Amino acid sequence: MTHVSIPPDLAIIIVNWNTRQLLLDCLAALPAATAGISAETWVVDNGSSDGSVAAVQAHYPEVRIIANRENRGFAAANNQAIRASDSRHVLLLNSDTVARPGSLAALVRFLDAHPEVGIVGSRLLNPDGSLQPSWAMFPSIFTELVGKKLRLRRRYPTRNGARAYSTDWVDGAVLMIRRSILPQVGLMDELYFMYTEEVDWCYRTRRSGYRVCYLPDAEVVHLGGQSSKQAATRMKYELYRSKLRFFNKHYGRPVATMLGLGLQLIFLGKATIGGAILVATAARHPAGRTFARDGGLLLAALGRQTWHLPIGEHP
Repeated sequence: MTHVSIPPDLAIIIVNWNTRQLLLDCLAALPAATAGISAETWVVDNGSSDGSVAAVQAHYPEVRIIANRENRGFAAANNQAIRASDSRHVLLLNSDTVARPGSLAALVRFLDAHPEVGIVGSRLLNPDGSLQPSWAMFPSIFTELVGKKLRLRRRYPTRNGARAYSTDWVDGAVLMIRRSILPQVGLMDELYFMYTEEVDWCYRTRRSGYRVCYLPDAEVVHLGGQSSKQAATRMKYELYRSKLRFFNKHYGRPVATMLGLGLQLIFLGKATIGGAILVATAARHPAGRTFARDGGLLLAALGRQTWHLPIGEHP
């Protein structure tokens, strides 16, 4: 007799870099969060040095692990597990999250009830229970230069009675995508090392004719930035590098160049203010050091990036 393997409802993919205890806390919450659905969990470790892999193997032997020798970045690491798994839906879940009971099952039920929706995200909460906005409109030069996202969302007519909203993109801390759309939309763009890759994925999903929704009844606590703060200046550079890539890829080189020049002016101003503070305080003021260091580094790095944008790149 031939046994047919039935794919699980969900593959939960957690990319980890030196967040051992947070990762264990994240994994501990998953059974209650996925009650009523079939799910498998993948941890992709990006070269951690804190014993994360050994801890997962010891405490959660059922979790599938991909252990990279180096930090391959968020998009590339997620793609490794997406290719290796065969579930109906895929969830990107940050290691610094704690999913509340039933939350991930609710996201699966929402996608199952709404085939026109390609991506759905959850309601994110800060540790004190306050709202952490996790949806936004696609970026523009204005929003990037002023540093403010437009949080517009529209009530979405649901078939299963869920309270949901349609928006442009949802945060990659908790992002569920329908696997069946991947041949059309594609995997995550691995040229993004960190940041904006989920915006790019949502942009391609929307352009392919699928909706992106936000489901507030699915709640997940998110600490935020626990890996990136370990290399703060490098991550700031990666953030703006990714923004330039997104603009160049989807809006064109002239628009991306305008954004790059605008950002350089902002960081020139910060570096100048930082230098003035250092002079006025005999180099003792920490804000002056931060402004001068980060402003100078980002100014130089973005200058190289702006003038070396690829020509004629297509998404």
